[in-house]
Amino acid sequence: MYKCAACGQLLCPEHAQLRTVCLGHTKKIPLKYTVERISSDAERTTIRKLTRRFWGEENQLTFDRKISVARLPGYVAKLKGKVIGFVSAAYTDDAAIIVALGVLPRYQGSGIGKRLIKKTEYDAVRRKKKKLLVSTSNDDLPALVFYQALGFQLYEVKPNVIAEKHGKILHGIGNLPIRDELRFQKRL
Repeated sequence: MYKCAACGQLLCPEHAQLRTVCLGHTKKIPLKYTVERISSDAERTTIRKLTRRFWGEENQLTFDRKISVARLPGYVAKLKGKVIGFVSAAYTDDAAIIVALGVLPRYQGSGIGKRLIKKTEYDAVRRKKKKLLVSTSNDDLPALVFYQALGFQLYEVKPNVIAEKHGKILHGIGNLPIRDELRFQKRL
């Protein structure tokens, strides 16, 4: 499911477009936002709403686990007291797994996602984890660029995991078939 970043209108995969522009032509909006640990039921309720808006469901399937995003520890980015982005993470013996990262489209490109990831990375180091993990679908080209720019490396492809989860092949960005989970890691 796709929404127009400007007006929020729902778009079918045929009409969703990926636009690529150089940094000189992106509009950077300086924002005075804060990043805080998720601490209230109201923030968790907002995260539930955002996960449904971004991905159509509250749970994420990642690294062979179905995880309720809003129950996890993480951070929220706030502007004038309103949540405009979040990151949720799960922890294993040696790794931190970024389960979900979401920033409202209007505020994307402002460094919020990068700052949320850096906070999660700091927590992973503090917890003595050896690596930071994240996965995305094979069609999510912006995520592929974003995570690699932050030092993540592709290390595994799980063929057909997403198609099997949905019981069919969906079509995503650029009408690409959504089939595979791409797994990235960053050594800490």
